Amino acid sequence: MRIALSLGLVFIAAPAMAASADPTTGAQIAKAECASCHAVGSDAEAKSPDPKAPRFVDVAKMPSTTELSLKVFLRSSHKNMPNIILAREEIDSLASYILALGGK
Repeated sequence: MRIALSLGLVFIAAPAMAASADPTTGAQIAKAECASCHAVGSDAEAKSPDPKAPRFVDVAKMPSTTELSLKVFLRSSHKNMPNIILAREEIDSLASYILALGGK
């Protein structure tokens, strides 16, 4: 009984442990999925292709930008954005990349 309970806890906790944020992967996702509207790099002079879309470096430097706020935002649909569906690991990596742009 103890072994079954222990194994059950390992399987429940495994998905949370398996997810890892990779800013390099996040940069690739940003270029593939977001760059048609947003300036996604760290270039301070870059302009977003869509003037209404904020540059990722500006988003990263906002005081309100945290890991949690980015993940919630990326999991929510917004009327002015395409409905891009990302896996949890992709969201984690994209959030990590954006935070890195702001030195967070």
